[in-house]
Amino acid sequence: MDVLPEGKNFRLAQEEELPAILDFLEKYLPDSIKPHGKLYESFNVFCPCDQLEHLELLQTEDMLLEWNEPMYLNFTHSLIMDRIEEFYSGKGTIEKVCGEVFALNGIKSADSDLEFSKDFEIMQLTPEHAQIIHDLYPANHMESIEVFEKLFKNLPSYGIFSSSGELAAWMVQSYYGAMFSMQTRPEYRRKGYGMYLAKYLTDVVMKRGYLPFVIIRPENDASKSLYSKLGFKKNFETVRAILRPHVMDNDAQGGGTSSP
Repeated sequence: MDVLPEGKNFRLAQEEELPAILDFLEKYLPDSIKPHGKLYESFNVFCPCDQLEHLELLQTEDMLLEWNEPMYLNFTHSLIMDRIEEFYSGKGTIEKVCGEVFALNGIKSADSDLEFSKDFEIMQLTPEHAQIIHDLYPANHMESIEVFEKLFKNLPSYGIFSSSGELAAWMVQSYYGAMFSMQTRPEYRRKGYGMYLAKYLTDVVMKRGYLPFVIIRPENDASKSLYSKLGFKKNFETVRAILRPHVMDNDAQGGGTSSP
């Protein structure tokens, strides 16, 4: 798909305009969180929550956004998503995954107070670990393996390895201080690995100059309890969504073939 420099209501920002735009956005973050996936055409929507009336421009934008094609909407504030649903309901269906954003509130203890069994060790993950972690990632149909490979190559993510070298538990850092995909293999659970990884990666993220935050499913009370113990507080709700137009809703992947 060709990128158009200008649409009906929007245009691409020029490089010299970016500093002023970033200064403006900084006043509202984290209203918008923008990791990205490679399935579908992906886009994000940012709008200050006290100015949601401007989302009407999105509804009538038919040059930069192709509403007759499936689209992947990444982490987006739930209030913005509510407005999008209002006008997209006539165009197609929406598959949503909701989450609650918990961010660190206050100062966390340093990693020097962490204790860990000598039978295991913590090591930084590499792109070679991407396949096994992607296979076990609960929402892997909404995220490509290339995303994990890129994160492991560019950002610090960690795994706990057994004495035999088996990956027992892991946690990934994404952009802007986000931490996600904390998982432990069933046979290694109830050993405190999740708490250890959360503490360890939180310290790493803070030392890199970011505010640590996680996105937790609403029904995941265990994770909410864990992060609350570390000083995280709920900030707002966010949504990932796949938008499938009615003309292409026969395909399970959301692509499909246009109806005659």
